[in-house]
Amino acid sequence: MYLDFPTVMVIAAAITGTVWALDSWLWAPARRKNTTKEATSDTEKTAKDPILVEYARSFFPIIIVVLVLRSFLVEPFRIPSGSMIPTLMVGDFILVNKFIYGIRLPAINKKIIALGEPKRGDVVVFRYPKNPRVDYIKRVIGLPGDKISYRNKTIYINDQPMKQKLIGPYFQEDTLYNRPDELRIEYLGTQEHQITVAPNITLGEGEYEVPEGHYFMMGDNRDRSNDSRFWGVVPEENLIGKAFMVWMSWDWDKGGVILDRIGNKIK
Repeated sequence: MYLDFPTVMVIAAAITGTVWALDSWLWAPARRKNTTKEATSDTEKTAKDPILVEYARSFFPIIIVVLVLRSFLVEPFRIPSGSMIPTLMVGDFILVNKFIYGIRLPAINKKIIALGEPKRGDVVVFRYPKNPRVDYIKRVIGLPGDKISYRNKTIYINDQPMKQKLIGPYFQEDTLYNRPDELRIEYLGTQEHQITVAPNITLGEGEYEVPEGHYFMMGDNRDRSNDSRFWGVVPEENLIGKAFMVWMSWDWDKGGVILDRIGNKIK
């Protein structure tokens, strides 16, 4: 059986909390009673807590704090691939707002309080529909009910092309035949962000319908992204949260910490 981090934390909280509660209600009073009977008139003995109880009492509050922070407020993630270049780089450590799209119970991921819905252009972390054990990060392109088309490096939403503006060449380590990609600004309504496209690569063209309760996701590194063009839409229950900041960035090839990326807002 697969156990993710929230599930492990819930189990740990249940075990340590149960041990602490049982000790407070049953075991501790019995120890104090036995100690009082065995105490001498000269020296009052003190009952020592079992090591299991000491560990439970120490770790339970810590586990609860971590569980609440990661499940309901903010969770850190590391970027493992270049599918979101130039917005996010390999080695970026990001923070994700867990409550912006609603409060969910940890482990079972059931929404109990609805607070908002993803907007077009949000950068979202979600559970990969083909394997929910794996977390993906992409940009929301299509909302429920949208018709999405992708052709000639351009997104069409409900038959309307999304405007782009060329910035200049952009080199990546795996650029085919050492030809530069193109760095562009893409406009999704009032939202704008940078993307890269490879003029010599044609992938993922077609038309796609977004069912109710689902979202169409694409990477900003358009010709090097495994996204909804290839495996389909993301159901709402797979959403984890909205990425909002880079809190650390590390690249061994560039000497370690990349200082100029720390604190960058994700947009």
